[in-house]
Amino acid sequence: MSDYDRRRTPAREDLAAIHLKGFVPAKHYVEGRSMRVIDEAIALRARPASDCSLDTQVLHGEEVIIYDIDEGWAWGQLVSDGYVGYMAADSLHTMPVNPTHYVHVPRTFLYATPDMKSPPICALPMGAKVEMRMLRGDFVQVTSGLFIWASHLSLREEMRPDFVATAESFIGMPYLWGGKTCLGLDCSGLVQIALQTAGIAAPRDTDMMQAELGETVPDGAGLRRGDLVFWKGHVGLLQDAHRLLHANGHHMQVVSEPFADARQRIGDKSFGEIVAIKRL
Repeated sequence: MSDYDRRRTPAREDLAAIHLKGFVPAKHYVEGRSMRVIDEAIALRARPASDCSLDTQVLHGEEVIIYDIDEGWAWGQLVSDGYVGYMAADSLHTMPVNPTHYVHVPRTFLYATPDMKSPPICALPMGAKVEMRMLRGDFVQVTSGLFIWASHLSLREEMRPDFVATAESFIGMPYLWGGKTCLGLDCSGLVQIALQTAGIAAPRDTDMMQAELGETVPDGAGLRRGDLVFWKGHVGLLQDAHRLLHANGHHMQVVSEPFADARQRIGDKSFGEIVAIKRL
Protein backbone atom coordinates (compact mmCIF):
# COMPACT_ATOMS: atom_id res chain seq x y z
CA MET A 1 0.00 0.00 0.00
CA SER A 2 1.00 3.63 -0.36
CA ASP A 3 3.14 5.24 2.30
CA TYR A 4 0.78 7.15 4.60
CA ASP A 5 0.27 7.71 8.31
CA ARG A 6 -2.37 5.18 9.33
CA ARG A 7 -3.05 7.25 12.47
CA ARG A 8 -4.77 9.97 10.42
CA THR A 9 -5.68 8.23 7.15
CA PRO A 10 -8.97 6.29 7.06
CA ALA A 11 -7.67 3.51 4.83
CA ARG A 12 -7.12 -0.23 5.07
CA GLU A 13 -6.24 -2.73 2.36
CA ASP A 14 -9.91 -3.69 2.03
CA LEU A 15 -11.61 -0.36 2.72
CA ALA A 16 -11.03 3.38 2.58
CA ALA A 17 -12.95 6.63 2.79
CA ILE A 18 -14.38 7.61 -0.57
CA HIS A 19 -12.53 10.93 -0.60
CA LEU A 20 -9.28 8.93 -0.77
CA LYS A 21 -10.22 7.22 -4.04
CA GLY A 22 -7.44 7.82 -6.56
CA PHE A 23 -4.95 8.61 -3.79
CA VAL A 24 -4.87 5.50 -1.59
CA PRO A 25 -5.40 1.97 -2.98
CA ALA A 26 -8.17 -0.13 -1.43
CA LYS A 27 -10.63 -2.78 -2.58
CA HIS A 28 -13.67 -0.69 -1.65
CA TYR A 29 -14.41 2.96 -0.92
CA VAL A 30 -17.32 4.10 1.23
CA GLU A 31 -18.99 7.20 2.57
CA GLY A 32 -18.70 7.51 6.31
CA ARG A 33 -21.55 8.29 8.67
CA SER A 34 -21.45 10.69 11.56
CA MET A 35 -21.88 9.25 15.06
CA ARG A 36 -21.21 10.51 18.58
CA VAL A 37 -19.82 8.91 21.72
CA ILE A 38 -22.48 8.30 24.36
CA ASP A 39 -20.26 6.82 27.09
CA GLU A 40 -17.93 8.79 29.39
CA ALA A 41 -14.81 8.04 27.33
CA ILE A 42 -13.97 5.11 25.09
CA ALA A 43 -10.79 3.49 23.88
CA LEU A 44 -9.54 3.88 20.32
CA ARG A 45 -7.17 1.12 19.23
CA ALA A 46 -5.10 0.26 16.17
CA ARG A 47 -6.71 -3.18 15.90
CA PRO A 48 -10.18 -4.54 16.78
CA ALA A 49 -8.99 -6.33 19.90
CA SER A 50 -9.46 -5.43 23.55
CA ASP A 51 -5.91 -6.53 24.36
CA CYS A 52 -4.46 -4.11 21.80
CA SER A 53 -2.76 -1.14 23.46
CA LEU A 54 -4.66 2.12 23.79
CA ASP A 55 -3.88 4.66 21.06
CA THR A 56 -6.09 7.42 22.47
CA GLN A 57 -9.50 8.00 23.99
CA VAL A 58 -12.65 9.47 22.48
CA LEU A 59 -14.66 11.58 24.90
CA HIS A 60 -18.40 11.83 25.48
CA GLY A 61 -20.13 13.85 22.78
CA GLU A 62 -17.22 13.72 20.34
CA GLU A 63 -18.11 13.24 16.69
CA VAL A 64 -16.59 10.37 14.76
CA ILE A 65 -16.98 9.39 11.11
CA ILE A 66 -17.55 5.64 10.94
CA TYR A 67 -16.70 3.64 7.81
CA ASP A 68 -17.23 0.08 9.01
CA ILE A 69 -18.90 -1.81 11.86
CA ASP A 70 -18.11 -5.50 12.31
CA GLU A 71 -18.45 -7.85 15.28
CA GLY A 72 -18.97 -5.04 17.75
CA TRP A 73 -16.09 -2.87 16.51
CA ALA A 74 -16.54 0.43 14.70
CA TRP A 75 -13.68 1.66 12.52
CA GLY A 76 -13.53 5.37 11.87
CA GLN A 77 -11.93 8.76 12.29
CA LEU A 78 -12.25 11.41 14.99
CA VAL A 79 -13.44 14.75 13.68
CA SER A 80 -11.50 16.70 16.32
CA ASP A 81 -7.94 15.55 15.60
CA GLY A 82 -8.30 13.13 12.69
CA TYR A 83 -7.13 10.04 14.56
CA VAL A 84 -8.21 6.73 13.00
CA GLY A 85 -8.87 3.45 14.76
CA TYR A 86 -11.28 0.92 16.23
CA MET A 87 -13.72 1.61 19.04
CA ALA A 88 -16.68 -0.14 20.67
CA ALA A 89 -19.69 0.19 18.37
CA ASP A 90 -22.22 0.08 21.22
CA SER A 91 -20.66 3.24 22.67
CA LEU A 92 -21.70 5.23 19.58
CA HIS A 93 -25.05 6.62 18.50
CA THR A 94 -26.45 8.41 15.49
CA MET A 95 -28.90 10.54 17.48
CA PRO A 96 -28.80 14.17 16.38
CA VAL A 97 -26.87 16.24 18.91
CA ASN A 98 -25.58 19.76 18.52
CA PRO A 99 -23.20 20.26 21.45
CA THR A 100 -23.54 23.67 23.07
CA HIS A 101 -21.20 23.23 26.05
CA TYR A 102 -18.10 21.35 27.15
CA VAL A 103 -16.85 20.22 30.56
CA HIS A 104 -14.01 22.45 31.78
CA VAL A 105 -13.23 20.73 35.09
CA PRO A 106 -11.31 17.44 35.38
CA ARG A 107 -14.48 15.47 36.14
CA THR A 108 -18.14 16.14 36.82
CA PHE A 109 -21.14 13.97 37.70
CA LEU A 110 -24.42 13.50 35.87
CA TYR A 111 -27.55 13.10 38.00
CA ALA A 112 -31.06 11.85 37.29
CA THR A 113 -32.48 14.90 39.08
CA PRO A 114 -31.17 18.44 39.66
CA ASP A 115 -30.10 17.60 43.21
CA MET A 116 -26.50 17.17 44.35
CA LYS A 117 -27.68 14.69 47.01
CA SER A 118 -29.17 12.33 44.45
CA PRO A 119 -27.04 9.32 43.41
CA PRO A 120 -24.87 10.15 40.40
CA ILE A 121 -25.53 8.12 37.27
CA CYS A 122 -22.09 8.55 35.71
CA ALA A 123 -19.35 11.15 35.27
CA LEU A 124 -17.87 13.08 32.37
CA PRO A 125 -14.22 14.11 31.84
CA MET A 126 -12.82 17.48 30.85
CA GLY A 127 -13.46 18.09 27.16
CA ALA A 128 -16.69 16.09 27.03
CA LYS A 129 -19.35 17.80 24.92
CA VAL A 130 -23.05 18.11 25.76
CA GLU A 131 -26.12 19.82 24.38
CA MET A 132 -28.07 21.95 26.82
CA ARG A 133 -31.83 21.35 26.93
CA MET A 134 -32.74 23.71 29.76
CA LEU A 135 -31.42 25.36 32.93
CA ARG A 136 -32.85 24.05 36.21
CA GLY A 137 -31.51 26.12 39.09
CA ASP A 138 -27.80 25.40 39.43
CA PHE A 139 -28.00 22.50 36.97
CA VAL A 140 -28.13 22.09 33.21
CA GLN A 141 -30.29 19.36 31.76
CA VAL A 142 -28.73 17.78 28.67
CA THR A 143 -30.27 15.82 25.80
CA SER A 144 -29.97 12.50 27.66
CA GLY A 145 -32.30 13.95 30.31
CA LEU A 146 -29.57 13.93 32.95
CA PHE A 147 -28.36 16.94 34.91
CA ILE A 148 -24.86 18.48 35.25
CA TRP A 149 -23.72 21.18 37.67
CA ALA A 150 -23.90 24.29 35.48
CA SER A 151 -20.67 25.95 36.64
CA HIS A 152 -18.68 22.91 35.46
CA LEU A 153 -19.65 23.71 31.86
CA SER A 154 -18.49 26.35 29.39
CA LEU A 155 -20.13 27.38 26.14
CA ARG A 156 -18.44 25.77 23.14
CA GLU A 157 -17.14 29.12 21.97
CA GLU A 158 -15.98 30.16 25.47
CA MET A 159 -12.26 29.50 25.68
CA ARG A 160 -10.03 29.28 28.76
CA PRO A 161 -6.81 30.89 27.53
CA ASP A 162 -4.49 29.90 30.40
CA PHE A 163 -3.90 26.35 29.17
CA VAL A 164 -1.09 25.87 31.69
CA ALA A 165 -3.55 26.46 34.54
CA THR A 166 -5.86 23.91 32.94
CA ALA A 167 -3.02 21.38 32.79
CA GLU A 168 -2.13 22.17 36.42
CA SER A 169 -5.59 20.96 37.48
CA PHE A 170 -4.41 17.44 36.58
CA ILE A 171 -1.40 17.41 38.93
CA GLY A 172 -1.36 14.12 40.82
CA MET A 173 -3.55 12.29 38.29
CA PRO A 174 -2.20 8.88 37.21
CA TYR A 175 -0.24 8.25 34.03
CA LEU A 176 -1.95 6.08 31.41
CA TRP A 177 -0.56 5.41 27.96
CA GLY A 178 -3.12 6.76 25.48
CA GLY A 179 -5.27 8.29 28.22
CA LYS A 180 -7.02 11.67 28.08
CA THR A 181 -9.00 11.88 31.32
CA CYS A 182 -8.30 12.45 35.01
CA LEU A 183 -8.53 8.69 35.52
CA GLY A 184 -5.31 8.44 33.53
CA LEU A 185 -3.56 10.38 30.80
CA ASP A 186 -0.25 10.49 28.97
CA CYS A 187 2.05 13.39 28.13
CA SER A 188 0.48 14.38 24.81
CA GLY A 189 -3.04 13.70 26.08
CA LEU A 190 -2.48 16.22 28.87
CA VAL A 191 -1.19 18.84 26.44
CA GLN A 192 -3.93 18.21 23.87
CA ILE A 193 -6.79 18.55 26.38
CA ALA A 194 -5.30 21.71 27.90
CA LEU A 195 -4.79 23.34 24.50
CA GLN A 196 -8.27 22.42 23.29
CA THR A 197 -9.90 24.25 26.22
CA ALA A 198 -7.92 27.31 25.11
CA GLY A 199 -9.30 27.01 21.59
CA ILE A 200 -6.04 25.67 20.14
CA ALA A 201 -6.52 22.66 17.87
CA ALA A 202 -3.77 20.18 18.64
CA PRO A 203 -2.88 16.83 17.10
CA ARG A 204 -2.73 13.79 19.35
CA ASP A 205 0.85 12.51 19.38
CA THR A 206 4.13 14.19 20.32
CA ASP A 207 5.71 13.92 16.86
CA MET A 208 2.64 15.58 15.32
CA MET A 209 2.66 18.33 17.94
CA GLN A 210 6.33 19.05 17.42
CA ALA A 211 5.86 19.31 13.67
CA GLU A 212 2.63 21.30 13.64
CA LEU A 213 2.41 23.53 16.73
CA GLY A 214 4.00 26.90 17.38
CA GLU A 215 7.33 28.45 16.51
CA THR A 216 10.72 27.10 17.50
CA VAL A 217 12.40 28.80 20.45
CA PRO A 218 16.21 28.49 20.79
CA ASP A 219 17.12 26.36 23.78
CA GLY A 220 17.81 28.65 26.73
CA ALA A 221 16.59 31.82 24.98
CA GLY A 222 14.26 33.33 27.57
CA LEU A 223 11.94 30.39 28.14
CA ARG A 224 8.53 31.25 29.55
CA ARG A 225 5.19 29.90 30.76
CA GLY A 226 3.37 27.89 28.11
CA ASP A 227 6.40 26.84 26.07
CA LEU A 228 6.22 23.22 24.92
CA VAL A 229 9.34 21.15 25.51
CA PHE A 230 9.83 18.10 23.28
CA TRP A 231 11.98 15.05 23.61
CA LYS A 232 11.77 12.20 21.12
CA GLY A 233 8.53 10.61 22.32
CA HIS A 234 7.76 13.00 25.18
CA VAL A 235 6.34 16.49 25.73
CA GLY A 236 5.87 18.78 28.71
CA LEU A 237 4.63 22.31 29.47
CA LEU A 238 6.72 24.97 31.15
CA GLN A 239 4.98 26.65 34.07
CA ASP A 240 7.76 29.22 33.98
CA ALA A 241 11.40 29.19 32.93
CA HIS A 242 12.27 26.85 35.80
CA ARG A 243 9.40 24.37 36.28
CA LEU A 244 8.09 21.63 33.99
CA LEU A 245 4.59 20.14 34.12
CA HIS A 246 4.16 16.76 32.46
CA ALA A 247 2.52 13.35 32.64
CA ASN A 248 5.33 10.83 32.76
CA GLY A 249 6.17 7.19 33.31
CA HIS A 250 8.93 7.93 35.85
CA HIS A 251 6.47 9.19 38.45
CA MET A 252 3.46 7.43 36.81
CA GLN A 253 1.44 10.60 37.28
CA VAL A 254 1.21 14.25 36.31
CA VAL A 255 3.85 16.23 38.19
CA SER A 256 5.36 19.68 38.46
CA GLU A 257 9.12 19.54 38.99
CA PRO A 258 12.22 21.64 38.44
CA PHE A 259 12.91 21.80 34.71
CA ALA A 260 16.64 21.26 35.24
CA ASP A 261 16.07 18.08 37.26
CA ALA A 262 13.61 16.67 34.74
CA ARG A 263 15.88 17.54 31.84
CA GLN A 264 18.84 15.72 33.35
CA ARG A 265 16.86 12.62 34.33
CA ILE A 266 15.08 12.36 31.00
CA GLY A 267 18.33 12.86 29.13
CA ASP A 268 20.15 10.24 31.15
CA LYS A 269 17.48 7.57 31.55
CA SER A 270 14.80 7.74 28.90
CA PHE A 271 14.29 10.06 25.92
CA GLY A 272 17.71 11.63 25.44
CA GLU A 273 18.26 15.30 24.73
CA ILE A 274 15.58 17.91 24.05
CA VAL A 275 14.75 17.95 20.33
CA ALA A 276 12.64 21.14 20.21
CA ILE A 277 11.04 23.91 22.25
CA LYS A 278 7.94 25.44 20.67
CA ARG A 279 6.02 28.61 21.56
CA LEU A 280 2.35 29.06 20.67
